[in-house]
Amino acid sequence: MKGSRVPATIRDVARESGVHISTVSRTFSAPHLVNPETRSRVLACAEHLGYRPNRAARALITGRTHNIGLIVADIANPFFPPLIKAAESQARQRDYHIFVTDTNEDASVEEGLVRALAKQVDGVLLCSPRMSNSLIEQLSREVPLVVVNRQLTGLPTVVMDVAQGARLAIDHLSRLGHRQIALVAGPRGSWTSREIRRSALSAARANDADLAVIGPNQPTEDGGMAVAEQIVRAGVSAVLAYNDLMAIGLIEGLSTLGLSVPEDISVVGIDDIALSRLTRPKLTTVATPTAAAGRAAVDMLLAHGDDRRTTAQITLQTELVIRDSTGPGPGPHSHADPGGVVATAPGEVASYAKE
Repeated sequence: MKGSRVPATIRDVARESGVHISTVSRTFSAPHLVNPETRSRVLACAEHLGYRPNRAARALITGRTHNIGLIVADIANPFFPPLIKAAESQARQRDYHIFVTDTNEDASVEEGLVRALAKQVDGVLLCSPRMSNSLIEQLSREVPLVVVNRQLTGLPTVVMDVAQGARLAIDHLSRLGHRQIALVAGPRGSWTSREIRRSALSAARANDADLAVIGPNQPTEDGGMAVAEQIVRAGVSAVLAYNDLMAIGLIEGLSTLGLSVPEDISVVGIDDIALSRLTRPKLTTVATPTAAAGRAAVDMLLAHGDDRRTTAQITLQTELVIRDSTGPGPGPHSHADPGGVVATAPGEVASYAKE
């Protein structure tokens, strides 16, 4: 058409900015490798000329799509959005796009999504997976994987130290004088739930307390409400829930049964979602560094590229945030634990190894 403008090419940008074509290419594909001043000049020239890199063509040349798959167990769970947002921001800085998918806590859906994404992305971040370890290991041979929220020998992983968090929670309840405690477990197949259970049982023994485990359960508010009657029948004075949603649901369920938190029963959650600060009472909870986990997972995937032999592992600390949902128990040594205190686990532990 007369008067139509011919699209600018990578050669036009190189000539205009006075650099080699390869420098222009790196500016868009790996900007962190280009001198900031040069990068700014190339981007300014590209903007002036109206140049837009052809991702499909670049993928054919480099073998990279610059896309990452991020699979979560339940996108409606408030635990995941901070992780997703942090991962997207981190990826964007490296000129990568993230495709987010949801498995609805279904292991078979999870497997299908990994296989479907394998040929469309450069790697997959698998968050809180429900598949077996052996199946995850099998899938890692089809596409680079970073597993978030599960310890898995031989694969790169980013985990939040929920075991330490569970110990902090049980120690806190024991200091308040609670000796009959319940653990409301999470869904079947959850590594996190198993870790919380293992650690909580150990901490209860160390504090000369009894721990009743109730579950598995759905990790939702409805799941928490559904166990309220079981909690009352168990005769406990305190509860540690698998996550904040269950803790909030449990508080509501106890309220319908005429019981108050923390006057009748103390409740602790895990995750420190935004809602935990808005409920009444405000929820005592174990804060998990979900945003940091999202950033670390993206960095780990991009750092190791196609080297699927890496066994890089990062463990991020958790914290106990004491608010209003826990109070003195019926024990002879019960006393108030000062509210608003944050008990911190040991510092971040990171280890890297290659086979």
